[in-house]
Amino acid sequence: MKSFTPLERSLGAVPGTLVGQLRRIDTGRGREELYANQLPELLTALAARARVQSITASSALEGVLVPDSARAAKIIDGSARGLRNRSEQEFAGYRAALDYLFAEDWRPLNLGLVLHLHRLLFSETPGKGGTLKTSDNLVVDRNEDGSRNIRFTPVPAAYTEQYLDDLLNGYLEARSADAHHPVLLIGLLILDLLTIHPFDDGNGRVARVLTNALLAEAGYGIGRYVSLEQLIAESSGDYYAKLLESTHGWHENEHDVWPWLEYFVSLLTDAYRRFEQGAASDRSTGSKQDRVREFVLDHAPEFFAIGDVRAALPGVSDQTIRLVLDALRKEGHIRSGGTGRGARWHRLGGT
Repeated sequence: MKSFTPLERSLGAVPGTLVGQLRRIDTGRGREELYANQLPELLTALAARARVQSITASSALEGVLVPDSARAAKIIDGSARGLRNRSEQEFAGYRAALDYLFAEDWRPLNLGLVLHLHRLLFSETPGKGGTLKTSDNLVVDRNEDGSRNIRFTPVPAAYTEQYLDDLLNGYLEARSADAHHPVLLIGLLILDLLTIHPFDDGNGRVARVLTNALLAEAGYGIGRYVSLEQLIAESSGDYYAKLLESTHGWHENEHDVWPWLEYFVSLLTDAYRRFEQGAASDRSTGSKQDRVREFVLDHAPEFFAIGDVRAALPGVSDQTIRLVLDALRKEGHIRSGGTGRGARWHRLGGT
């Protein structure tokens, strides 16, 4: 809300360094469209990897961990029987929210959608998913001695719904006016959403999953093929520092949005760079057997089935997959467990 009223005060002149990065992002979007038309199998493989990384990394940022990689893989593919604890429940919830936005026609963007995303995040968890906070909250840092430092004070609970509604409407009006780069507008919306902090829990996860959806809607589908959540986890220090820097003076409408936007734009620039690297790497792989070998050794979970390889590498036959698995078994890289359709493989590590 605050960053969109007035928008010209927030954005004004875009720093030159960001102009160059935005151009590179737009160039990357063009290449993304080219690959989608000419190499759909490649993008399917990249998407399968990114989905796993996104669910794992976004959950880990909130301290939600499923240490057993085989168990995590089953939760992600939906084959887990029962969810054993709250971490597994919330892990499954992020999968549900991410898949909803990537697989469904989720429009329009409104308060109901944001509440539904939150409901999905906690769909497997006892509690009140899909409801705004009912009491005021603080965002704090906990020190090793047990003391706390207030990072920032979000919007009071009594005003949360109005602020959130105004924010979404402000974003939609700005997008309709088409006066500013959509990546900057999405960055502003995420900044304000995190500062409003509308939920007791799950604010960061709602913001991250919504980032993927809004970028895709604007034509930047990079979040499908490179995990933005993983990139945030790798740069979490900058993520929190730049977010904090841009919240100073927010309530008085005197905040500086550029520290956060510089981080956000750099994140997407890095994502498109990695997209190009990943695409080039996969395209350069000589044979289908080489592609299977690379996936199993470098990208597959510790425990996996033939179906996992098939999903990541469309167009590669089960016969080819089995030939490579047999060779890797003989080389000592993997070990088989069981037989038939339900057989799973254990990657022993080390190529």
